[in-house]
Amino acid sequence: MILRYFKSLFSHARYFPLWSALTVFKWRAFDMRSRALGTTFSVVIRWFPIARRRFDREAKKAFPNMKRKARNNLGREMGRNMGRTLFEIYHLSEFHTFTQKFKVSGPGLDALKDAYATGKGAIIVSGHFGQWEAIRAALKMNGLESGAVYRPNTNRHYQRRLLAGIKEGGLPILETGKRGTRALVKHLRDGGIMSILLDEKVAEGTRIPFLGLDALTSLSAAQLALKYNIPMIPAYGIRIDDKNEFKVEFEDPIPHTDSLTMTRSFNDSLSKRIISNPEQWYWMLRRWDGA
Repeated sequence: MILRYFKSLFSHARYFPLWSALTVFKWRAFDMRSRALGTTFSVVIRWFPIARRRFDREAKKAFPNMKRKARNNLGREMGRNMGRTLFEIYHLSEFHTFTQKFKVSGPGLDALKDAYATGKGAIIVSGHFGQWEAIRAALKMNGLESGAVYRPNTNRHYQRRLLAGIKEGGLPILETGKRGTRALVKHLRDGGIMSILLDEKVAEGTRIPFLGLDALTSLSAAQLALKYNIPMIPAYGIRIDDKNEFKVEFEDPIPHTDSLTMTRSFNDSLSKRIISNPEQWYWMLRRWDGA
């Protein structure tokens, strides 16, 4: 009982700063609220030692020759982008109303439409880069809907807000794990579209280069694409000039070969995006731990 009480108290304490920031700016316009939370996260990365050290550790691995000043600037800009991204996810139904701010392009969109028209499923692969929920918003603009796979947050307050937000982007929303995998397979076999973020460490994953360093990566998306003969399409929602505007780009489907080659192609695709816009990737994932 006492342990449960302290766990609950700790969850409240961790969530309180975010709740405070969201509440203080509650009555302002959407973009102003988004910018305010971005500024808050930027300050956290700059001045809170635990966050700064965690960022520095990951950034140094990928960019060992980057000067300290440049790395500090990168950390602040990453924090700014992630604060805005989190705000937009928490308010996803409102975010979806700004259709004029999504600039959609790329051959992968036609491939998705073709798959849908023929009753085939499809897998969209992306990462914690830019505003990944802009991808599903762009699909809705084009008469399509994608579910998503997510990893539940251990803090029940974050979890409640996160789940409520991403459900607005499209259904079904499936947890990682065996039950979620069974539901994912059924959705794909029924002709549905699913979006999966492939840049998190997976303990049972395979070591594949990512930003030039081996990283444990799941092969499951490619395995499903091969097993059910459906397209696997990289897509990215790139924030334009720190604004609430996005380029949503659907790349060509990854050619069907074998799961290792296909997943490596995705890692290479995402790595190129990060090198071009390193401030738009979430560097706090501990991507290379255990690899």
